[in-house]
Amino acid sequence: MEEMQRIPASRFKEASRTDVMVVLDNVRSLMNVGSVFRTMDAFGFGKIWLCGITGTPPHREIHKTALGATESVPWEYHPDTAALLRELSSRGAFVAAVEQVHGSILLHQWQVVTAQPLVLVFGNEINGVSDNALAECHAAIEIPQFGSKHSFNIAVTAGIVLWEVSRQQRGEQ
Repeated sequence: MEEMQRIPASRFKEASRTDVMVVLDNVRSLMNVGSVFRTMDAFGFGKIWLCGITGTPPHREIHKTALGATESVPWEYHPDTAALLRELSSRGAFVAAVEQVHGSILLHQWQVVTAQPLVLVFGNEINGVSDNALAECHAAIEIPQFGSKHSFNIAVTAGIVLWEVSRQQRGEQ
C-alpha cells in the first residue's frame, strides 16, 4: 500500500475530503451499498447517507463489496430521503438526482458546482429515485446510453458519475 501511496483507513477517515456526498434512496442490494462505499473511498468523497430501506453496516453483504470502506467513509442513516434533501439544501448544498427524467442534463454536458457542497442522489434498483426525493432536487443528471437497455446497475451508475465529478474537480479535460 505504501508503494501505491495509500494511507491507512484510520488516517483516511480523518483526512480532508471533498464536499461531495451521496444519498442512497431505498437501495435494496447490500452489495450495491458496499460498492458505493468503496467508490466513495476511492475518490476521497465526503459522506454517504443511507435512506429508507437501504441497508446499513455492519452487514456481511455490504462488507463483501466495501472491502473496509465502511470504516473509512463517514455514513449516517436517515429514514426519510425527501426530508434529508430539504435539510441538506437548506444548509447550502446543491442536490442532483441521477435519474432519467424530463429535463435531465446529460452527464457529459453537466458542469459540477464547486462553490457549494454537492449531494448526488441514487435511487432504488427498480423504481429509481422516488418522486418525493426528486421534488427536492435542484437538477437531474442522466448518463447517455445507446443499447436496448436504458439503465445501469446502481453501483455502475455511481462509479460513472462519481468519476466524472472527480475528473471535473481535478480540472481534467
